[in-house]
Amino acid sequence: MSRTLREIFGVEKPVIAMAHFLPLPGSPLYDSTGGVARIVEAMATDVRALLDGGVDAILFCNEGDRPYCLEAPPEAIATMARVIAELRPSDRPFGVDYLWDPLAAMALAAGTGAAFIREVVTGVYESDMGVWAPDAAALFRYRRAIGAENVRIFANVTPEFASPLGSRTPAERARSAVTSSLVDAILVAGPRAGAAPERAVVKAVHDELRGEFPVLLNTGARIETIRSFLEIADGVIVGTGLKVDGYTWNPVDASRVKRFMANVRLARAPG
Repeated sequence: MSRTLREIFGVEKPVIAMAHFLPLPGSPLYDSTGGVARIVEAMATDVRALLDGGVDAILFCNEGDRPYCLEAPPEAIATMARVIAELRPSDRPFGVDYLWDPLAAMALAAGTGAAFIREVVTGVYESDMGVWAPDAAALFRYRRAIGAENVRIFANVTPEFASPLGSRTPAERARSAVTSSLVDAILVAGPRAGAAPERAVVKAVHDELRGEFPVLLNTGARIETIRSFLEIADGVIVGTGLKVDGYTWNPVDASRVKRFMANVRLARAPG
């Protein structure tokens, strides 16, 4: 087990489960009738199902805010902070993800007590949001400026809804991210939420880092495939695979969570 994952989660092959926000105020699909109370109600139900199912951590994310923007509006940050502060688990770690504003995620993490953020912080991409050029230097300097050095940065090097500009392989981008950009863990994703990356890509990234830095599966984890992926990954972030009918925009399915974790325990078993 990597030192980083041991310090945060305390278990082998940790399962980080997504807690997806419904659309936030100001976003196109926001339910103005239900308001923030409806967001809290839905999130509370999902979080309880995930915790009762035995996941190792929660990752709060504004998944419902389609189409995603590269600079978080203040009303979204305020709403996320209010809900996370109310529903964050007290007995296990949690993280924050803002699609796609790393500074907003870091601010939320610092303000709510999160242990980590998940973001895209390196590279340049053509994406559904246009040309996407994260600024790792700005993020790390911001973390330092607000005294949040304890917040770990988990970086996706194969972001969904985007293609990298340039010819470097995912393994090469991962090596650069941990050496030049100082990220704490590498995430490997498929082409969209709920879609798995090629197994060979995950293995190539893991082999490149040789256990020096943790590599986690970021999308596409399923009950049927998780044992195979955990042979080559140090942990997993899972959202869609724990939803009703395996559909991203549905609520969490408590029975799927329990079956998923049963297979994870088999993957963790020695031999």
